[in-house]
Amino acid sequence: MLWSRLFILEFEMNIYPENFEEKLNFDAIREHIVAKCLSPLGEELVFAMSFSSDYEAVTTYLAQTHEFVQIIQSKMDFPTAYFLDMRHILISVERDLSTWLSAEEVGDLVNSLETITSIVDFFVLPTRGAVYPELKKLADKVAVFPTILEEGGRLLDKSGQIRDNASRDLATIRKRKIEAEKDVARSMQAALRSAQIQGLVAKDVPIDMRGGHFLIPVNASNKRKIKGVVRDSSGSGKTFFIEPETVVEANRRLHELENDERREIARLLTVFTNLVRGELMALMHAYSFMGAIDFIRAKALFAIRINGVMPLMKNRPHIYWHQAIHPLLDMMLQQENKRAEPLGISLTEKHRILIISGVNAGGKSLCLKTTALLQYMLQCGILVPVGKNAEGGIFERLFLDIGDGQSLESSLSTYTSHLTHMRNILSYHDDRSLILIDEFGGGTEPQVGGAIAETLLERFNSKRSFGLITTHFQNLKHFAYQTEGVRNAAMLYDLVGMRPLYKLAIGTAGSAFAFEVARRIGLPEDVLLEASHKVADVDLVLTDPLEGMVTEVVQDTVETVGVQIGEEILTDIIIVDNALKNNMIRSLKKGDKVRVKGKQIVGVLMDIQGSLGKVAFGELQSNIKLIRLELASD
Repeated sequence: MLWSRLFILEFEMNIYPENFEEKLNFDAIREHIVAKCLSPLGEELVFAMSFSSDYEAVTTYLAQTHEFVQIIQSKMDFPTAYFLDMRHILISVERDLSTWLSAEEVGDLVNSLETITSIVDFFVLPTRGAVYPELKKLADKVAVFPTILEEGGRLLDKSGQIRDNASRDLATIRKRKIEAEKDVARSMQAALRSAQIQGLVAKDVPIDMRGGHFLIPVNASNKRKIKGVVRDSSGSGKTFFIEPETVVEANRRLHELENDERREIARLLTVFTNLVRGELMALMHAYSFMGAIDFIRAKALFAIRINGVMPLMKNRPHIYWHQAIHPLLDMMLQQENKRAEPLGISLTEKHRILIISGVNAGGKSLCLKTTALLQYMLQCGILVPVGKNAEGGIFERLFLDIGDGQSLESSLSTYTSHLTHMRNILSYHDDRSLILIDEFGGGTEPQVGGAIAETLLERFNSKRSFGLITTHFQNLKHFAYQTEGVRNAAMLYDLVGMRPLYKLAIGTAGSAFAFEVARRIGLPEDVLLEASHKVADVDLVLTDPLEGMVTEVVQDTVETVGVQIGEEILTDIIIVDNALKNNMIRSLKKGDKVRVKGKQIVGVLMDIQGSLGKVAFGELQSNIKLIRLELASD
């Protein structure tokens, strides 16, 4: 029952699974933004920040942050002092009509309201309104409080103390209080001199102060010889502390004046508090505005840190990013004087689903996480690190299936967990959904997993969902070549240097490069040859040389030659199948300059072993079906 309620809640938020943010480490994004806030007002909004599919809201949040980035980068003098959260004070004033603000609270209120006024004034200038329209809209809705500020300034001095002239009565009381303090001092000095002359106390005896009373320390034998009130005694009982009679009277008058002062200050603070009490709703809104500015400013500072920008937004599902960077990875690598590799990612109405393949540890999962995190950030109103002319869109729902998903509590296997996610996605996905799946169909027998994955992919595509899916399955690559709306992409790999390039080539399927990797580490060639004969899937042998060519020409852009290459791979596979049926084997010999049919890159036929030819394309050597080769003209 609990799981059911959680599941419903997840989909009310349009995010699946429940730990979506945890899987993408989005909490780290929040922490970076919180660290740049000036007050709890902004921090609360960072923690409350959530995914939205409301186009108007998202674009407004992004525009506000973009405008604040401009303010920071222009090095304008923007008010940032006294971002104080006074809401709890205002709430207590509202709840208890007998309470009043302390002098310290009045000072904090006045200082923070002056900051709010300065912020509003910053945006009301006509020239500012044209440059920062969204921020001006926020400021236009905020009231300022000149009367409260005026009365607060009249009540407090610059040090935050109640002014002597805050009222006529207070001025009189404090003047009398000064005279009373002088009377106390004079009376004390006179009483002390008299006691010294009488020999009741020593010449150098110090005056003591206890409980707000000036006292003379005397021996027990002399305590009755000084007229006054015994206020205290030593632990041994040998010394008594006496307030002389004349001082008692002077102190009484002083304490009366101090009480009068406290009553008058309380009256003044009550009058001021009642003034504030009449503006509580507007004041609460003003502090909400201050919190929004703090929040937006923090997001802007974070955007500058990660080179975040506002893409051209479209009110539909759409991703067209150049130079997309995983911000958390990039910040981590910068500590080692390195940078994350940028990616070009495209999901459009024409090509809605991307099937990403390639070598293990080649960046497929990173590409998926980058896409998921940036889209989530974008729809939380956070600027994202993508290149110029990038385009963003709005999805109603985001579905994520990443990691092994194993749960010790529920004893679910990896594949069972994976299928549970697939069932839930199937129940809710539509044409405004973004589905992000890592290692699609993995965790079980390849034939079964591949078949189920292909069937699920058909369902996703039939509802015109958008998706980014990583896989090793050849049937999914073929499906992408043959199916409208779906296309392949490859994470590129340097076969010479034996290292992933972490670049995405859209339009061509990737390879695990199993034969090439095995050859590079020295596995005997006869083993590889025998293994190649056992491979039923032609594409595993055929795509390696094409991938080697792609690595030389594909840049970080979604518009590459990969589309043509991808389409030609599919054509070549069909030709091979037909030719094999007709037993059409060409006559070639070692040393011939050859090319793959339809390709321009020329290689040298190094060896012939059965129906396979070993062809060297520069440093790259690959086994290719002879039927796919033709002589190259000199």
